[in-house]
Amino acid sequence: MKPTPVGNAYEQLIAELTPRYGAGEARSIARIVFEDVFETRNPTKMELNADQEKRFLDIRDRLISGEPLQYILGQADFFGLKFNVTPAVLIPRQETEELVAWALDWLKKNGMQSPKALDVGLGSGCIGITLQAKFRALQLFGIEKSPEALAIATENAESLLGEKPWHFVCADITDPAAWHNFPGLDLIISNPPYIPISEKKLIPEHVLEHEPTLALFVDDADPLLFYRVVAQFALQKLNPGGALFFECNEFNATDVVALLGQMGFAVELRPDLSGADRMVTARILNGQRPN
Repeated sequence: MKPTPVGNAYEQLIAELTPRYGAGEARSIARIVFEDVFETRNPTKMELNADQEKRFLDIRDRLISGEPLQYILGQADFFGLKFNVTPAVLIPRQETEELVAWALDWLKKNGMQSPKALDVGLGSGCIGITLQAKFRALQLFGIEKSPEALAIATENAESLLGEKPWHFVCADITDPAAWHNFPGLDLIISNPPYIPISEKKLIPEHVLEHEPTLALFVDDADPLLFYRVVAQFALQKLNPGGALFFECNEFNATDVVALLGQMGFAVELRPDLSGADRMVTARILNGQRPN
């Protein structure tokens, strides 16, 4: 079989993905395919052999069908680290990197010698594992309801953290019986399910068809469920001077702020780089838990 010029395949892939993703995103996906799979940064200077062309056609067909590239490759980049991902976990996103950066900045400024942090709803583990990888003195804890997701988080912790101390639990944070698994904490961080089921129509088709609904959606009757439960947990477990960090839905971020304020927290809301209100931090007023 005559080798296929990569440049032709590259431009073909962009053209075929553009109707679904738009030109910019299609070009970004194609670049990642050729950099990560075929290890070339200059597609116009390489030819695909028969095996490579077979691999390319498989990836192309799956991408055209709407399957996310990260699931096809089995990995996703996050904060300079590579995480294993499967359809059991959400694909790590840039907005969440901003939340992690804020939490890291807080850790560095706080001056604690060996802070304890809990990642609520681990998924791939990208939030908590990144915090510990970047802040070596951190003691990491995690809680995840899905056994399949917990297995992925554990794989990522083993490969990225090695012998660093971490402790993950398979449990539901909404069940107070699970709370005894954790000591007093200095940082609690979570990207909880926050999309009301009624907003499904706003979610891209490829997300709905492939990413876990358990990690995305919350019942319309109680859209702030996880914020309230995690805040109640924080009132019991957060050490004086500690902080709670949340990613939130830009459409109800002010409701999250109001809820946390009513529960006795001092709250700060920040926009992400696109200007959407997506990040919240909360501290117990005067560093003391309410009676």
